[in-house]
Amino acid sequence: MVNIGDVARAAGVSRSTVSYALSGKRAISDRARLRVEAAVRELGYTPNAGARALATSQTMVIGLLARFLEDEFAPAMLQYMLGVSNTARELGYDILLSTEEDGTRALRRMSDSRMVDGVVLLNVAHEDDRLPVLRTAPQPGALVGLPGDCTGVDVFDLDFEEAGRLMVDHLFRLGHRELILVSQPEHVVERGGAYVWRLQGAAQEAARARGVTLHATFGSSRQPEIGRDLAAVLDTHPDATGLILNNEAAAAALPSVLHERGLAAPRDLSVVGRYSEEFASTFSLHYTAVESAPDRLGRMAVRQLVRRIEGEIAPDDPYVVRFVSPELVDRGSTGTPPARAPG
Repeated sequence: MVNIGDVARAAGVSRSTVSYALSGKRAISDRARLRVEAAVRELGYTPNAGARALATSQTMVIGLLARFLEDEFAPAMLQYMLGVSNTARELGYDILLSTEEDGTRALRRMSDSRMVDGVVLLNVAHEDDRLPVLRTAPQPGALVGLPGDCTGVDVFDLDFEEAGRLMVDHLFRLGHRELILVSQPEHVVERGGAYVWRLQGAAQEAARARGVTLHATFGSSRQPEIGRDLAAVLDTHPDATGLILNNEAAAAALPSVLHERGLAAPRDLSVVGRYSEEFASTFSLHYTAVESAPDRLGRMAVRQLVRRIEGEIAPDDPYVVRFVSPELVDRGSTGTPPARAPG
């Protein structure tokens, strides 16, 4: 295994010069730094993580707290995790993933043991019990998801309110006056999943302002329950001409539900969902949808976190709350309402 002495000999410099070149803790000449970098590339040298942590007080590890909850669609959550881990890798950091049910205990263990340089939280609840722990931790934190109190953390999320308005407005402009909104399971709301009521509330407000009837309901996060939920809501509201989906499991199940009923979008029903381009590709979905941007949100959170870790942001600089504006990707599943037979 190549060690720092091998790099020093290949570069023709001292071990301390190699250490300074790799850690950046002391200025060295450009000529020496370039020789060290060339030797590192030639020998394939990777600094020992333990030694690096002792020398720099950094582990080059980011903690990621996420859970695969039964009331959320796992493939959708995985995309947020990949957005975080891929960006961390690009910036030279490893990921320590915890899916422990007791998030406060996992976070406290990561922080107290100095296993990580910073933490990213997913599955953020409106009143998230992990936040008091994170605010008192010596490491910085970033959230993908909007809590009720953003104090002491950087927050990144989709603008769900604007997404709800955008979906209703799109269908309204096409002439639809009766819509169905299928959201995540109701217990997501009960445990503090604010993104559900943020989109639902904004959609209801937009519908009222435009004289549109909006039937808001909740759907399961798994098959076969969500298929039955969709069939039931379509039976309950046969005059609805537009369907809005804030539920990835519902979007994945809808093609088979429509096929079984002899329906097609947009011929019989216009459909607008909320999910990512990758999700659409994975499940072969051809519905117009608001891009949920999990990769972009993960990238924004990690880059901001790394800037705080590496001192590019002063400790007294304000924390940020940034929203990604929703983008409607037209895949041809919306059109003018179908003509209804008289009587």
